Amino acid sequence: MASPVRRRAQESRWHTASQVLAWLRLHPGATRAALAQDLQLSSGLATELTGRMRALSLLAEAPAPPQGRGRPTTVLGAHPDGPVVLAIDLRMADWRHAVAGVDGGLRDVTGSRHVSRDPETVLADIRRVIAAVRDRYGHRLRAVALAVAGSIHDGRLAQSATLGWRDVDLTALTAGGTVPLLPGNDATLAGLAEARTGAAVGARAALHLMVEVGIGGAFTVDGQPSTGAHGAAGEYGHQPYGNRSLPCPCGSRGCWDLEIDGRALARHLGLPAPADPRGFARQLLDRAPRDTATRQALEAVAGALGAGIGGLVNVHDPDVVTLGGLAAPLRAAAPEVFAAAYTGGLMAFHRGQPPPVVDAVHGDDGALHGAAVLALDHVTSETALAEWSARPH
Repeated sequence: MASPVRRRAQESRWHTASQVLAWLRLHPGATRAALAQDLQLSSGLATELTGRMRALSLLAEAPAPPQGRGRPTTVLGAHPDGPVVLAIDLRMADWRHAVAGVDGGLRDVTGSRHVSRDPETVLADIRRVIAAVRDRYGHRLRAVALAVAGSIHDGRLAQSATLGWRDVDLTALTAGGTVPLLPGNDATLAGLAEARTGAAVGARAALHLMVEVGIGGAFTVDGQPSTGAHGAAGEYGHQPYGNRSLPCPCGSRGCWDLEIDGRALARHLGLPAPADPRGFARQLLDRAPRDTATRQALEAVAGALGAGIGGLVNVHDPDVVTLGGLAAPLRAAAPEVFAAAYTGGLMAFHRGQPPPVVDAVHGDDGALHGAAVLALDHVTSETALAEWSARPH
């Protein structure tokens, strides 16, 4: 058994290595000198630490592009034989997956539409992909993270009004294997991605909102989302910001969800609810400049979006609001209407310096990036790095 002094030294070593990998995700392709400066490491310690992490197949260094005269330098990146994670984004009409190394960059991004939305059919398709990735990467696959449009609790999808699922066990996706499954709400994970590597980097408190089918989001503080007692925090779409006469698939009435997506647009146009609200909204956004009725429908939705965001700013008092999914193009379709509704929804003391509302950096890939962040937080923890180092390299 290691002595207390040696154990503390080992813990400190992995703590610093974990910090290095977190820094790398925020600064992909940066130099060792920049790493040392930002983390306040001596040049010698940075050299020793990165050398050790190269030997453990955690980091790689490659020559930097030449920039005139001066000593050649190198840039840091994920080791080609290092740990990887699988990120999955499960949506209403389709699902996507990607592999990420410790630098957080997504690769092998692949999408597939649902043949059926039956839970057993969809989960069987996902299991096959997980098995294929495990076969390809072997022990290098260290975690699987799943973003899904619904409320997650104890490894189960408690409810998804979007998918029409209730109480679905997700743990079977990796049953019988050694790779952990980390499920999370898609909008929460998109907010996590914006807080860590997107438009909300540096903000202590940030509100992220994402429109797909309905609206969800996350409130993050110091880069960590608040998920609530049962993992259901951020269900902003089920706030009573809408018409109380309209029933919502969630079981409530008057939900904000029904005012800000393709279903609302169809209703304003006198059309039946579309089978694919997200795709329908995309079509209308493309044709809006040529059609007066469509522009008016988009103005109504943009106004509902802005007013609701004003109400949430009153609740959370964020430094910044980020918009993902369809939220950004919906605002852009009627910016004046959105701005007036947003300002009108704010308490008076917020109006002098309202939190800026900015487009998300990760756009439609927010949930996928967030799933990768969730998995990499697990993989680059001190405990996980110690386990990785114990393997032969």
